Amino acid sequence: MKGKSILLGISGGIAAYKAAELVRCFVKAGASVQVVMTKNARQFITPLTLQTLSGQPVGSELFDEQAEARIGHIHAARTTDLMVLAPATANLIAKMAAGIADDYLTTIILATTAPLLVCPSMNVKMYEHPATQRNLATLRQLGYHVMEPESGYLACNEEGAGRLPGLPAIFETAERLLTAPSLRGKRILVSAGPTWEFFDPVRYLSNPSSGKMGFALAAAAARRSAQVTLVSGPTSLVPPRGVDLIPVTTTAEMQAAVDGLAARMDVIVMSAAVSDYRPVEVAPQKLKKTAGELHITLAKNPDILAGLGCSKPSGQILVGFAAETENLVENATEKLVKKNLDLIVANNLKQSGSGFGTDTNAVRVIDREGHATDLPCLPKMEVAELLWDRIERLLEDRAPHGTS
Repeated sequence: MKGKSILLGISGGIAAYKAAELVRCFVKAGASVQVVMTKNARQFITPLTLQTLSGQPVGSELFDEQAEARIGHIHAARTTDLMVLAPATANLIAKMAAGIADDYLTTIILATTAPLLVCPSMNVKMYEHPATQRNLATLRQLGYHVMEPESGYLACNEEGAGRLPGLPAIFETAERLLTAPSLRGKRILVSAGPTWEFFDPVRYLSNPSSGKMGFALAAAAARRSAQVTLVSGPTSLVPPRGVDLIPVTTTAEMQAAVDGLAARMDVIVMSAAVSDYRPVEVAPQKLKKTAGELHITLAKNPDILAGLGCSKPSGQILVGFAAETENLVENATEKLVKKNLDLIVANNLKQSGSGFGTDTNAVRVIDREGHATDLPCLPKMEVAELLWDRIERLLEDRAPHGTS
């Protein structure tokens, strides 16, 4: 998103007010945003609001003498990296399907060669009407990227499909359209989150893992057009769009899910914080507090990562994580060799902004040759992007001559 140019087209629906927050999201991510509004959109939100948030004049008049001195609508169409229509009303969608260009926004739509993301928003009956469904099908055939509207309570006091897709979903889809499909055709498995090992129906052993690093890795791979499966222990996170989520709870469940998929994967990244031990016995009822001490006998859980290393097929990339509190490099390197990994990502849990529950991470990446790269404390999504850059280089090195 950083450094990209986005043209946001707003048509006349009640959801137009949400465009202000969408502009803010794009700008915060480092994009340059040009807003273009239809005449009807100006009834719902003012150009001044959007100009203030975007930092650029808002386009709406096809016959603006100053703008059209340089053929403004063609210039806007040619200089954007991505065009987003949010909201896209039934009227705008119908015009697009018919190839009509009778105002500033529709002329740009017809003239642009950039990817175009359509975010429908309208009354449920308008959305379900055969004409609208035909028009949406036409847009897909033309190569436009059409999102599904959300279902729920609508501004018109009816319920059903027709709500503007959620802003996080629009942002993530836009991010994907702006990202080179460098992992297209690759099958990737990511594990994330903690595992829970119960010793009675309401208590368990676990760790503070939030799953944020694994979810970021899955989202970043999906943006690069990989086919991603995310096996995750319990978290409060929303699964990334375009990722197949397999939820698990215990280490045994994670092992079963991962082992069942591993042989078909090109890359496996095990970022989950798996519980090393489990209670030998699980009480059938909640254990009551007593005056005496409670003793729980623990058994060792299977080592999922070591098992993957033993059975790793030729050409597969296997990446592990090491969270340490001491001897970071020595412990991580030993784990890399012992478990037959291609890369290991090590972080010091005692370092501020690194490890469990944080939005950032500072890691050292070590390969089989012992080469180490230190990444500074960065947002976990940025760490994920840098890790995929590194993994892609490994894939390129292993690709047969003449392929990628």
